[in-house]
Formats: sequence, C-alpha cells, structure tokens
Amino acid sequence: CDATNEEAIKELRKRKKRAHKPFAIMVKDITMAKELAIISLKEEELLSSKERPIVICKSLLPSNSKIAPNISKIGLFLPYTPLHLLILEKLQKPIVATSANISDEPIAINLESLQKLHNVYDAVLNHNREIVNGCDDSVVMLVQNRVVTLRRARGYTPLSIKLPFKLKEPTLALGANQKSTIAIGFEDNAILSPHIGDLDGINSIEYYKKNIETLQRIYNFEPKRAVCDIHPNYESTKHALEITTQNKNITLNQVQHHHAHILATMVEYKLTGKVFGVAFDGTGAGTDGKLWGGEFLLCDYQSFKRIAHINYFKLLGGERAIKEPKRVALSLLFDTFGKEALSLNIPTIQSFKKKELHILYLAWQKGLNAPLSSSMGRLFDAVASITGVIQELSFEGQSGLLLEELYNPDIDTAYSFKVNNESIAIQTLIQEIIDEPDKTVAVSRFFNTIVNIVASIYQEYSNYPLLLSGGVFQNSVLLNLLLEKFPNAYISNKIPPNDGGITLGQIVSL
Repeated sequence: CDATNEEAIKELRKRKKRAHKPFAIMVKDITMAKELAIISLKEEELLSSKERPIVICKSLLPSNSKIAPNISKIGLFLPYTPLHLLILEKLQKPIVATSANISDEPIAINLESLQKLHNVYDAVLNHNREIVNGCDDSVVMLVQNRVVTLRRARGYTPLSIKLPFKLKEPTLALGANQKSTIAIGFEDNAILSPHIGDLDGINSIEYYKKNIETLQRIYNFEPKRAVCDIHPNYESTKHALEITTQNKNITLNQVQHHHAHILATMVEYKLTGKVFGVAFDGTGAGTDGKLWGGEFLLCDYQSFKRIAHINYFKLLGGERAIKEPKRVALSLLFDTFGKEALSLNIPTIQSFKKKELHILYLAWQKGLNAPLSSSMGRLFDAVASITGVIQELSFEGQSGLLLEELYNPDIDTAYSFKVNNESIAIQTLIQEIIDEPDKTVAVSRFFNTIVNIVASIYQEYSNYPLLLSGGVFQNSVLLNLLLEKFPNAYISNKIPPNDGGITLGQIVSL
C-alpha cells in the first residue's frame, strides 16, 4: 500500500493482524530513501547492491508513524525486479511491501494459496509462471560500520561457505525451531538454505521438509550424518530422528543450541583454536534440562565448558512468559522480594489483577508450569515490564527495540551484580531498577550493566578470542556498546546471529 497514507497502513495492519511489527518500505531510488531516513555511505552501498536487501536505517518519520510505531528505525529497500520499478515509476511514492502470507506461515506461491489471504488484499497481479521456491527478503543493519545480517534469503542464498577443515562425511544440519534454515556440508563446503521461518504449524513444517528435499536434489546430496539441536520438542529435532530412524545408514548427532551459535561465528572467521563465546538469546535447551540463554562458554569444535550464566529464574506460565514480559518480571520480583513483591507500586504489579497475582505467586512457590531459564532475552523483557515500557508483546524482539529507544549514551553509570559459583546474580540489579524513577536512566544503566557483566567474566579469559552470537545481539545498542569496549570482538556478518545461523554451527560440530 501507499507508505505515505497512514489510513491505508492502519487498514493493512488490521487485515494482516499485525498490530505493531514494523513494515519494510520499498523506494524508487536513493533520493526517495533519503526523504525517509538518514542514510550513510555504507548503507547506500548496501541498498544499491545487486542483492537489494532490506537495510535498517535511522528513520526521519515521526514516532507515531504507523510504519514502525514508537521505533526510530525504518527498513528500506530498492526495487529488485523490473515490475517493482515500473510500479514505483508510476506511483512516485514509497510503498509498504509485505510478504503475501498469513503470519508465521510460508509465502503464498500460487492463486490457491492466495485464497487464504482474500481478506487482506484488494487486488492480485498474477502470472502464469508458478513460484517454485518462495524466498523472503534479506535484512541487514550496520553497527560500528560492520554489516550484521538479520535474515539471509533473497539475493544471498543458497550460500556456500568454505569450512576451516574437511568434514569426515556428508552432513545434513536441521537447524532450530525459530527462524529455521537447513544446511548441507561435504568436504570443506557448507551450503546454507534461505530463511525458512518458524516451524509452528503443519504448513510451515511441510515447507521446511520441501526445502530439505530441494537442497538435496539440487546438489545431488546424500547425507551420512544428520545434526540437530538437543531440544526434544523442536520440529527439526523430530525430523532428524525420523530421518535417521528410516535410514540406518545416517548417523545422528545432537548439538547444544548455544554451542552451535558460537561455532557458526567460528566458522565464519575460520577460527580453529579455543574461543570465549558469549551467547545471548531468548531460549535454548541446556545440557542440564533447563532453558539457557545468558551463556558464557569456552569452546572449540569438539566441546564447550560453561564458564558462567545468568542466575536461573522461573518462566511463569511457560510459553506464555515468552509473549508476556510481565510474567518474567513478576518471577524476578518474587525472587528478589518474596511475597512482599505483591505490594510494590510498579507497572508490572499494576498490570495484573489481584487474583492473578496470588495464583502466580503460588505457581512460583511450587514451580508449577514454571521452567527455569537463564535467558538474557527474557531479562530484557523483564526490564521492559518493570520500567513500564511494555507488558505484552505483539511481535518477537519488541521489548528490545523499545528499550533501544530509551537508551541515552550520556549516561555512563551502571547497576550492581554479583558472580557466585559461575552464576550471575541479578537481584540487586532488579532492586536498583525499581528504585530509579527515570526510565531513561534505568534502561541506560541496564545496558551499561550488561557490558560490565561481559567485561567482568571475559577478564579472566582475555587471551582467547571473544565471540558474540545469539538473537539478543540483533540489539544495535548492546552490540554497539560491546564493540566500543571490545573492538576486536568477532560478530556474525554473513550469518545471522539469531537461530538462522544455527545450521552452520551444527555442520562443523565434531
């Protein structure tokens, strides 16, 4: 739709059931792009490159714009087909370009699949040539003038990467459950698929399996080894078990989620010795049966040692806590204050009904439907709730984006934390955030504290290369602060730091 028409964008959000998630904008040329965003020379190069990715830039639009509500960034891209160019030449306006799919499902590739979207569009421009392999747009951003790939798809894939050593046998990597990709490896080559998406429904799982078949067919590839995550409930893990059960000639290996994150970055930079990896994300199964996500690992291709982690806290309501930051925050408040948390006059407590609070306190006490987590992503959610930024998410990563908006680089102070027996205690941090009346100060000090935690843990291991990986490092404020502190740190470049990069790490695990 017309990106200058707020009513049209509002209607599109309503039809797609996409309340707040930012839309990408296609512009005719760089001149039009500069009317919407501040664009550096490097960003201009990326926008104009043959791959034509969506580039995340500093927005010039008002904060109440329907394109990216309350977020001062905007995703822009240039036409990548003649048809796009003709449309934009005719309109002479930027357009909202969003994928033809129901949220979290594969892109529609024919008229039949488009019927599911009949309530979304006003008109369809069809072609008699069917889309054989759908492909999402690639997304990149710049941090410290370094390219960070957030989604690798159109223009960049299938991607061939040279490995630092030869594989003993042809390997199929099945990836994770969110932002899924697959990869095949043979000799010293790894071929990564485009972004597939979250494996949340039957259609998505079928699309995932189709991608595996397509990649194997194109490269005439027969695996001797399949590698997957250790999480038993991932659809990718289930499929790996299915493959190896049906074909006894294929062996199965399982790799811990955060180890795979760090391995992917090791491969990208051809590192062969031990490294110190910081893996921050939303969730990943740990070797102790708990949910990890705030991890400091000393690792190589064979194994890893867990050096430190965020102290475990309970996710009240399990999966619900992932979409409701207030539940994570409430759990941390109970950890810090016990039952006295119920009488705190703060946004988290105010967002619940009294009856809910007492039920959740009992659940916290007894550990009912409250798995333990060390997730940095969930800690971001908790801080967003306590400071009153957001209580329930409408899209993944929303709390981190909103916290970025509050960061003030002039505030250089931080909060307290303690490291006890490899566990990073955060109760003092929670207490001090509550005591801070200014949310800008609170959020800025929180970001600075995370940097201090990394610096404190890494200090003892500074003779090893520092690698940063995991979905939390899509947060440009945190990544920028860490790169200022550690300019020699290795970060994901061609490979997404999120779960889209997991397959490369799985391929090389020994």
